[in-house]
Amino acid sequence: MIRRTKVVATLGPASSDAKTLGRMIEAGLDVVRINFSHGTADEHRARVSLVRQLARKCGRAVGVLVDLQGPKIRVGRFKDGKIQLEPGAKFVLDAECKLGDQHVVGLDYKNLPNDVHPGDTLLLDDGRIVLGVTNVRGPKITTVVEQGGPLSNNKGINRKGGGLTAPALTDKDKQDIRLAAELKADFLAVSFPRSGDDVRWARDLFVKAGGHGLIVSKIERAEAIPALEEILDASDAIMVARGDLAVEVGDAAVPALQKRMIRMAREKQKLTITATQMMESMISSPIPTRAEVSDVANAVLDGTDAVMTSAETAAGKYPAETIAAMVRVCIEVEKEDQLQHERRGGPGQADVENAIARATAFTAAGLPIKAVAALTQSGRTALLMSRMAIAVPIYAMSSVIETRRRVTLFRGVHPVRFKGARNPEKALHMAEDELIRRGVVQRGDLIVLTIGEPFGRAGGTNTLKIVKVGEHRNG
Repeated sequence: MIRRTKVVATLGPASSDAKTLGRMIEAGLDVVRINFSHGTADEHRARVSLVRQLARKCGRAVGVLVDLQGPKIRVGRFKDGKIQLEPGAKFVLDAECKLGDQHVVGLDYKNLPNDVHPGDTLLLDDGRIVLGVTNVRGPKITTVVEQGGPLSNNKGINRKGGGLTAPALTDKDKQDIRLAAELKADFLAVSFPRSGDDVRWARDLFVKAGGHGLIVSKIERAEAIPALEEILDASDAIMVARGDLAVEVGDAAVPALQKRMIRMAREKQKLTITATQMMESMISSPIPTRAEVSDVANAVLDGTDAVMTSAETAAGKYPAETIAAMVRVCIEVEKEDQLQHERRGGPGQADVENAIARATAFTAAGLPIKAVAALTQSGRTALLMSRMAIAVPIYAMSSVIETRRRVTLFRGVHPVRFKGARNPEKALHMAEDELIRRGVVQRGDLIVLTIGEPFGRAGGTNTLKIVKVGEHRNG
């Protein structure tokens, strides 16, 4: 069985050598995530270069997702690197403090005192530490420790319920957008957007820098939830970033929000990546927990396009094994996945490419179709087909490398390097031959071929053919 759900893996010290990364690609990795919160520009260049070198060697398309750091609000540094906070203790966050101790720590976001008020709750280190704000005066926020624990350098701060005013893009992000364009990133992830304007701002900077990739909005702020529709409209994809989101809205709210986000994205013909702690135990264990398996399975059943690893592959002991485990779960769950029956036949937009996608879904449901070959320049028709959740594999055949890397994130779509031909009939015959060569079909099988006429024009798919494999050889 050919897997439909894609796997995204974060690269880091544990997965940046050729041997390990090669094993991850062989295990089924579709897209790599380059986290710009860590590392230098030269390190990012080296990782992207290695990914593309290994992908070419394996004869596969592997997408590159660049993830901007965004306005992550953090505490400063401590004299001894770490302290222990006890419940009931007084603790001060001081924007002017240079080096912290047991009683006070600095802030890298100097405007935080203007964003909080007495009675607010601050959550540090992904909610592990809870501080109740008792007083705000000048640069100092005085708090009482409600839930204690160890606190070390540069840990993140969230305000319960959201409401922090930090801009969506920092000066570092603007520089990193230029680097992403230089690297020809296939996907650019925008951290902490609060509105569609934040996303459009990032896209504008990316395009001006020469970028051509898809824009992924990470949904991780409380303010993003009521603005979800406008963020989706401004984006090509969203990431269900469950870590920071859970801190701001409460962990109990996240599962239902995940389902809502995936459903809305599919309805709007956008992509979804589900992320955070999906296989976290595999940082130190060669096998996942049963709860983690269920978590990945649930995201697949929700209809997510991709599931993503973070520390599991960036810093864990078993990066390739983690990819293999995710692939294994996706394949098994997809055997029971009924999403195609629920989603097929939606109204969609009133244009020719949507009509072709709906017709393909209808045909695949009513005839014993073995595969779909979509000859494409831009990948748009393949995206629309993936929203229909067609049960048979969709092969996006393109001569454009950027398109092949882009479709690595599309659920149920598989990129194929395809030179094609100027004559549409010959191109269709070549596509059929490619499916035979791959062992996907054999003589006598039915396949669907889609193409645009005039041939070779991006965004022009207007023709669907139902072909019995091998028939053209008899003519």
